[in-house]
Amino acid sequence: DVIAGFLYAILILVVFHPVVDLIDNFNLTYKYAPLIIIISGKAGEMTAVEKVEEQLAGLRIARRCTPSKEPTYLLDIDTSTAAQPGSSHLVAVSCSSQSIRLYDRETLQFLREYQGQPGQLHGVRFAHACDSVVFSACSQGVVKCWDVRSATQQPVQVFSGYPSNVFISFDVSCSDLIVCAGTEKDEDDTFLVFWDARGITDCASATKEPLGVYSESHNDDITKICFHPIEPNLVVSGSTDGLVNVFDINKDNEDDALISTCNSDSTVSSLGWSGEDYKQVYCTTHDEGFCWWDMAQLDTEEPITLLHVLDVRESVCAENHGLHYLVGGLYHEKAGKLFLIGGTSTGNIHLISCGTDGLSLVGTLRGGHSATVRSFCWSPTDESLLTGGEDAQLLLWKPGAVERSLTKKASLKISSSVQKRVRVHNTSLKSRKK
Repeated sequence: DVIAGFLYAILILVVFHPVVDLIDNFNLTYKYAPLIIIISGKAGEMTAVEKVEEQLAGLRIARRCTPSKEPTYLLDIDTSTAAQPGSSHLVAVSCSSQSIRLYDRETLQFLREYQGQPGQLHGVRFAHACDSVVFSACSQGVVKCWDVRSATQQPVQVFSGYPSNVFISFDVSCSDLIVCAGTEKDEDDTFLVFWDARGITDCASATKEPLGVYSESHNDDITKICFHPIEPNLVVSGSTDGLVNVFDINKDNEDDALISTCNSDSTVSSLGWSGEDYKQVYCTTHDEGFCWWDMAQLDTEEPITLLHVLDVRESVCAENHGLHYLVGGLYHEKAGKLFLIGGTSTGNIHLISCGTDGLSLVGTLRGGHSATVRSFCWSPTDESLLTGGEDAQLLLWKPGAVERSLTKKASLKISSSVQKRVRVHNTSLKSRKK
């Protein structure tokens, strides 16, 4: 990159050669040396970012799972971390049919299903250190944990909440020590409920009681929870009250634990961490807004807001690249770049680059889904993307791949009535809830 930048600088000087002839050598060196340095550094930086953007735009379908007999929305996706080098990864998918489906990560071959669960399941997560343990929150007020090595359909661990709890979000800390779930509002109460997750496979079918709750920081449904990728004591929560709260759960009480409160001015639909050492927090909203904050600026005089876009649909895509909704964010750690993933009701997937100066369309993935995309999971290991949608299809995208399956794609879009608690994508700002 440095060499490329230097050559580019030489090219600039060649272009200015007629002017250079009128200037003595000393003045030339003095005036243009800073220019050479600036151009060299900038060219290298842009080339690195452009390579990542080109790679994302070049994603192609590598695999397509065989659709189930009963079409269902694929609402959340997670992949396991292989326990040993060369061993197979697993994919877990949370479905609107109140079931969890497991697939082989590379072939997308269906392996098994945990079905017939009482209450709607919300989210799916593998344990970070054990590739056989998978979690999901339930509207019945429990978080269930299954061991995929077991032949039984029964969970090996149940984390029970309080009688009135209806869980609609959850996450597991990067150390696998803590499970946290967020509740719907019940009368005047909304809770973040915490459990000790140690020993989850030691006592089959055991039920664990909560360690405690946070109850004062949100006043409406807690729609999303996300633990920090490398700091197990940090967790961020988002709510329909518009607030995005960052907590340090090592503190003794909720007041001390609350590090920061950010306002998205709308209802939070997704959130995550980004930036160097993951010191930034971002969220998307149900009316397709986007907010981005820098927690590293909390103790400075600098503003923490990096970017706030009220409606991404109006600021990113031209008419021929219509954007109907956002799914969530993707932080590309190697490039140090945050991207958003959105799409259209016909199944096109838009990749959007985030910068403090605004958002820009990187590329569009076509020919995969035939309906709204509800979920995705990015794999930094092989730079691949898993996507799931309302057409009941699970797709694996890889750079420059050629699809191996010859199965003809069919439209499997199903009636929204099968899903009572799925996200609704508003098409008008008039419906924004402040």
